[in-house]
Amino acid sequence: MSTIETRHIMQITGDTKISEIFAEYGDISEAMMSLGMKGVDGNRLRRFLETKLTVKWAARFHRVPLDKFLELLHTATTSQGTEQS
Repeated sequence: MSTIETRHIMQITGDTKISEIFAEYGDISEAMMSLGMKGVDGNRLRRFLETKLTVKWAARFHRVPLDKFLELLHTATTSQGTEQS
């Protein structure tokens, strides 16, 4: 008998905190870098800001349109979720 594991898919919006994404999917910075995002690798400032920073502000900080940033996050979290299964 096989067990099918279902994973809750988090709804990520501009108001979602980066820390909530990390809590759900782990550190996705490596996946984001593989998709072309620069400067998202681990450092102390990022770790401090991720608790306060929303997706909308992260997109502004990286100078990426919000819809493109949301698309990148969706791709990164999908690939991260697949790796954890």
